[in-house]
Amino acid sequence: MRWAVLDWLGEGTSCADSKTATFCANLLALEPALWTFLYEEGVEPTNNHGERVLRTGVLWRKNSFGCHSAEGCRFVERILTVVQTLRLQKRPVLDYLAEAVSAHRYGFPSPKLLPEG
Repeated sequence: MRWAVLDWLGEGTSCADSKTATFCANLLALEPALWTFLYEEGVEPTNNHGERVLRTGVLWRKNSFGCHSAEGCRFVERILTVVQTLRLQKRPVLDYLAEAVSAHRYGFPSPKLLPEG
């Protein structure tokens, strides 16, 4: 199957539609990475985990109609990153946020987002 996909991508690079040709050329450049799951233990063939991680942000954007300023967008991207990182680490989000606000208020360093160890 790998060789068939390689042939199709090669054919696609000479497609009359420039978007399709560019897409095929870009994918062809990354083609070896498409098969990493066959050779590396623990690499999933799908992106389901990544999609689940992004779901919170997608739902937030849909329900809130997005951001209306660069500063607002920056805040949202940072807070969603913090929340998702803490959830993946099974750490309490509100405790971390309270600690971060207190540290800022009293001029202390921000609490660590990365796990200790």
